[in-house]
Amino acid sequence: MPANRKEGLIYALITVLITVPCFVFYCLSIENGGLLNVNVNFALLLIPIEFTLAYLSEIFIGSPLSTKLALKTISPKEYKPMIVETAIICATVCIMCPLMSFYATILYKGIFPAFVFHKSITLISFLKCFIPNFLQTVVINFPFALLGQLFLIQPITRRIFKFIFHK
Repeated sequence: MPANRKEGLIYALITVLITVPCFVFYCLSIENGGLLNVNVNFALLLIPIEFTLAYLSEIFIGSPLSTKLALKTISPKEYKPMIVETAIICATVCIMCPLMSFYATILYKGIFPAFVFHKSITLISFLKCFIPNFLQTVVINFPFALLGQLFLIQPITRRIFKFIFHK
């Protein structure tokens, strides 16, 4: 797929442009009890924030670590390219899902603003509230992230990427 750093940045951009709106509406629909209850204005406010966080996280953390992790597990010389790509996708989800769930816990749950603006909340009470919410968010997001990346987002991303870079 991407042959150099520029292509890698564009590939990450395409992936994030597709993934972020899906996850914003997914997380908000879970928080609000359904897609019909989602405040679209709030979703449109969150998309640029999450896009920035996701793109920077993908470039500096997700992509480099997932490639190293996948290539330690699977040798490109021994396996077909589709298996190697699938391993990289799975490794990326394993890294990015907890990271983005951390951001989502801060943005969606309202725990962090309560900690910052209320002096009576201690760090211990914040962590007692934050950690279970974060873990729950990871558990809820992981199946959607893995299946969405494998069967929807990455196939669309590859098609768009191949359309842009005719090889």
